[in-house]
Amino acid sequence: MRTKHIATSSLIIMGIGFLLTLFMPQNIVVRLMQGGFEAGLVGGFADWFAVTALFRHPMGIPIPHTSLLLSNRTKIVNSLIAAMETELLNKESIKNKLRQAKVFKALASGAFRMIRKREVRKNIVFSTKSLVQALPLEKVASSVQTAMVSYVRNKELEPLVAQTAISIVEKRYDEKVLDYALDYGQKWASKPETEVLLGQIVHSKLQDLQVGGMKGFAIQAFIGFMSEEKLGSLLTGLLVSSIEDLSNSDSAYRERILQEIRVQLTTAALNPSVTHQIKSWIETKLIDESTERFIFNQLGELRGQLLLKLDREYDNGGRIILSSFRWVVTTLNKQEALVNRWEQGLLNLIVNLVESNYYRISLLVKDNLDKMDDQTLVEMLEDKVGNDLQWIRVNGALCGFIIGILLTVLHMVV
Repeated sequence: MRTKHIATSSLIIMGIGFLLTLFMPQNIVVRLMQGGFEAGLVGGFADWFAVTALFRHPMGIPIPHTSLLLSNRTKIVNSLIAAMETELLNKESIKNKLRQAKVFKALASGAFRMIRKREVRKNIVFSTKSLVQALPLEKVASSVQTAMVSYVRNKELEPLVAQTAISIVEKRYDEKVLDYALDYGQKWASKPETEVLLGQIVHSKLQDLQVGGMKGFAIQAFIGFMSEEKLGSLLTGLLVSSIEDLSNSDSAYRERILQEIRVQLTTAALNPSVTHQIKSWIETKLIDESTERFIFNQLGELRGQLLLKLDREYDNGGRIILSSFRWVVTTLNKQEALVNRWEQGLLNLIVNLVESNYYRISLLVKDNLDKMDDQTLVEMLEDKVGNDLQWIRVNGALCGFIIGILLTVLHMVV
C-alpha cells in the first residue's frame, strides 16, 4: 500500500540522515540536524513498533503484549458485535427508520425509473411472451380440471342451490324463462309445417279412438266433418291464442303457471336428493375427458390471442406497461388511506421480521469472522484501517525530527 511505503521511506530517511551526520564535520547546523534525525529515527521506529504490534509480532519476535489483535481476537469480535448491536445497528433505531419510510413512493419512483426505458419495457414483454409460450397447457388444463372437481366435491351445494332459487324469483328470471318459452312456442305454432303436423297427429288419434254409442257416433261425425287441414288450423289457432293470453302480464293463467314454477323450484332447492343429483351430474361432467379437452382448447385459444397482443405490444415498445403503471399509481394516489394501510402493514411485517431475526445479524457477523484464519483477518483489518495507521509512523518521524532539533537547541543553550 502506498502509505506504508511512505512511512517506511520516512523511517529510512531519518536513519540515513542520522548516519550521514555522524561522518560530517561537526558544527551547529550538523548538530541540529543530527539531533533531529536521531529523534525522528527513534520516534519513527517507536511508532512502527506500536503499529506493527497491533497486527503481528514485530520482526517475528514474540515480544509480550504484541500481536494485540490476534491475542485479543475473541474480545475484539465480541466488542465489535456488542457495538454493532447497541450502537451501529441499534434495533430501536432500525425500527424507527423503517416506520418512517415511505415504501410506496420509493417503490413507485424506482419502478418508474426502470420502466420508462423502452428497452426495459420490451424486455418485460419478451420475457412475458417466453413465459406464456413455455406454459405446459396439458398440465395446466389437467390442474384446472382437478381443481374444479375438488371444489365441487368439497363444496356444500345446498346453500348455493337455495340462494340460486331465491335469486331466480327475486330477479324474475322465472318470468323471463316463461316468456322465452312462450315466444319460441308461438313461432313454432305459426309455422305451416306445424299446422300440418298437428292436424295429422290429432286426426290419426281420433280415428284410433274406440268409443261406442252416441259418443262414438259424434266423434265419427266430427272426423268426417273436420279434415286434417281444418284440425291443424284449429289447433294452431287455439295454441297461438293461448300463448298470447299467457304472454299478457294480467293473465290469471300466467300467474298460476308462474306460481307453480316457483313452488316446484323451491321444493327442488330444498330437496337434498335433488342437490345430490345436481352435484353428481356436475362432477360427472367435469371428470369426463371431453371437459379436459375443452379446457385445453380454451387455454390454447387464450394463449394464441395473448401472444398476438404481446407481439403487437413488443413492436409498440411496451407502452401499455407504462400507461398501466401510471394508471395504477394515479388510482392508488387517490386511495391514500388504503395505501397507508398497505404501507403500514408491510412496514409492520418488516419490523416483526427484524425483531424476530435481529440476533441473526450478530450470529452471521460472528460466523463470518470465525471462518477467517489469523492471516486473513489481519490482512482485512490492515486493508481497512492500515492506511490511516501508517500515517502515525510518518507523523512520529516528523514530530521526532522537529522535537529533536528543539531539544538539541535547548541542550546547546543550557
